[in-house]
Amino acid sequence: MFVVIISDIHDNLTNLKKSLSWCKENQVERLICCGDVCNSDTLKYLADNFAGTIDLVLGNMELYEEKEISRYKNINYLGLFGIINLAGKKIGICHKPELIAKVKEFGHCDLIFYGHTHQPWIREEEGVLIANPGTLGGVFFKASLAIWNSQTGGLELKILELMNNGLIEN
Repeated sequence: MFVVIISDIHDNLTNLKKSLSWCKENQVERLICCGDVCNSDTLKYLADNFAGTIDLVLGNMELYEEKEISRYKNINYLGLFGIINLAGKKIGICHKPELIAKVKEFGHCDLIFYGHTHQPWIREEEGVLIANPGTLGGVFFKASLAIWNSQTGGLELKILELMNNGLIEN
């Protein structure tokens, strides 16, 4: 199963539509959002246009009210940070990198995803794979996301191209 990880949408509906289209074409059933969706309309679009479960943490730029999230049955809201169990792995999720330590306090994670910096990258730290999918909104860096293959354990960063309606590897 592919799990798509996004962050820092910042109301860029064009890029959100392209990424969700890829998710649909590739039968993605799980999406992790590391915060900064921004306004209520973007949150609604995300929830209404992804058929699977969305694990969501709060970013620092959200304009929607937290109580709005309960309207969407496919959103698993974790607050500022949380841990989910998926495919036999413990996955930590937060927005700001300084919250990674808080995630680790809850116990060992196999992977930790976060956002905020907009810079996509992957590193291993003490046996934990830590990744930032970058900014889907394309602010300061090219629009990007991450894809985790839960069967193989492979994790890739992808650059979302605005042309050809698809994803390419960089």
